[in-house]
Amino acid sequence: MQRFSEYRIMWILVFFDLPTKTKRDRKRYTDFRDKLIKDGFTMFQFSIYLRHCASMENANVHIKRVKNYLPPAGDVGILCITDKQFGNMELFSGKKEKEIKTPYQQLELF
Repeated sequence: MQRFSEYRIMWILVFFDLPTKTKRDRKRYTDFRDKLIKDGFTMFQFSIYLRHCASMENANVHIKRVKNYLPPAGDVGILCITDKQFGNMELFSGKKEKEIKTPYQQLELF
């Protein structure tokens, strides 16, 4: 069995559209975003954050944390995909294709 399989390594994507009309709404938006960053998520696009996880078990830990961070209002989506699926993504800026830059560095300690 291959230890780091592109089918075992997971990516969590968190999509959100939170209200920002009031000062309290903006505070909740900022708190949610800050908690994602503190938990190792990186901004992929505006209101889309992602995190690399070594396994589905590890991803489930972070998904549970995100669920605990949910604000009382707004829409949040959580999507978990394999590293293989992530690698098949195509990104464009206008009509020009962009290179996918993975925002993580794999580290293994023995």
